[in-house]
Amino acid sequence: MKILVTGATGFVGSAICARLIEGGHELVRVVRPGTASAAAAGSSVEIDLARASEPANWRHHLEGVEAVVNCAGALQDGIGRNMSAVHSRAPQALFRACEQLGIRRVIHFSAVGIDRRQPSAFSRTKLAGDTVLMTMDLDWIILRPAVILGEAAFGSSALFRGLAAMPYLPSMPDTGKLQVVQLDDVVETVVRFIDKKAPSKLSLEIVGPQALEFDEVVARYRRWLGWSPAKRYMLPRPLASLLYRLGDLAGLLGWRPPVRSTAAKEISRGAVGDPRAWTVATGIRPLSLDDALAKRPVSVQERWFAKLYFLKPVIFGLLPLFWISTGVISLTSGFQHGIQLMLAGGAGTSAAASVVAGALADIAIGCAIAFRSTARWGLWGAILLSLFYAVAGTAILPALWKDPLGPLVKIWPILVLHLVALAILEER
Repeated sequence: MKILVTGATGFVGSAICARLIEGGHELVRVVRPGTASAAAAGSSVEIDLARASEPANWRHHLEGVEAVVNCAGALQDGIGRNMSAVHSRAPQALFRACEQLGIRRVIHFSAVGIDRRQPSAFSRTKLAGDTVLMTMDLDWIILRPAVILGEAAFGSSALFRGLAAMPYLPSMPDTGKLQVVQLDDVVETVVRFIDKKAPSKLSLEIVGPQALEFDEVVARYRRWLGWSPAKRYMLPRPLASLLYRLGDLAGLLGWRPPVRSTAAKEISRGAVGDPRAWTVATGIRPLSLDDALAKRPVSVQERWFAKLYFLKPVIFGLLPLFWISTGVISLTSGFQHGIQLMLAGGAGTSAAASVVAGALADIAIGCAIAFRSTARWGLWGAILLSLFYAVAGTAILPALWKDPLGPLVKIWPILVLHLVALAILEER
């Protein structure tokens, strides 16, 4: 079959695409602008879901398509992400286009529990998309999974690994129980429902067999990674609230941390459901977290990832502050000292202009690193500017190499840190 998959580069969508390609299907991958990969099998279509709110935006891409799998989703509004568009308006337009073109089979991903309680805009917009689809004359299947975990690490799947690396586990207040489900079971569900003979007009809760506390999931990952049990302590509510707000700030800068205020609201109701209807419809018996981890041998790469997980936000929080603060200091309290250094190196009348130019360059680089969309350019700019400072400092004032504070010597570990940041920049 020829199948259109939205959210094709995501944690769930990419796994579904791989399995469908393996099964001999032809794919049309719908991806965010700027994320199409030439290496991906099948054709890729870059669509901004915020602008794809009319059936006409979809009809051209549905030519010859026999089924649609909608995996697109967003945790929270931010740069380039609009939950109402992603969860409701764009899917509604896609479903209308399917109706008009006679494409019957539509598999739509939602979230468990949203039909019972909607504590945030995430669940409200998800439910709006579900409601629209259920009114349409299509062979629809709505899948409502709990937290999905798998070998790949993104979102919650990555967060559990990162928390498992902490010898002192901070427990967040007001977290409900989770029936985590394995990505392989979710992908197998899609494969079975793609068949035109499969049942339709179903809304199924896709949940695992174990109802675990959040900390219990982390403890199982820590045991799998081969580390002794962590000591737990409950985070005070003000500190937990601050962490969620910092996550919101990162989201506004284009990053996608799983710890945000929406997550706090959604996790308070937990992610539990009844898998019996799912099992009856598909014959799938969901794998428990314990069994899934037992099937996968732990690797050194897993341990590296877990230990680096929380170092990454520290690095990308520290580097912008470092560059912006050096620029601000150069323009304020350190301005005269900078001029004196330039004069000592023979800069003459250009001393003040050189200090100002260097300061503004530092601030620009710090701002570039802070935003996800420009972080790579900012990191390369920082590396090049640091090398320039090393060369210029050597030429103008070589005595700085002997300075006990080591202003030129310290450039080299700074360069290494930027290279590390480049190595861990990608999120999936």
